[in-house]
Amino acid sequence: MTLEQFTREDGQVARQYEYDDETVVAVDFGAARTDASVDLVDDTVIVVVDDDQYEFELPVDADDAHTFMQNGVLTVEMEGHR
Repeated sequence: MTLEQFTREDGQVARQYEYDDETVVAVDFGAARTDASVDLVDDTVIVVVDDDQYEFELPVDADDAHTFMQNGVLTVEMEGHR
């Protein structure tokens, strides 16, 4: 997964945080985006924001990934990924 997927077209703010046992990626689609949802199917994260859909594969070494969307911010938490 690359942060450039989210920032190059629509100007979203994206950050990646590295911790001892996990990596967290946060993408801000904007609080005004009330029709935003996220789903994790196998190793693919699917984000639907208004009429746009984004899909990306998690890194191979990412274990136990969790995704959620709150106030227009997508958060992907991945254990084991460095």
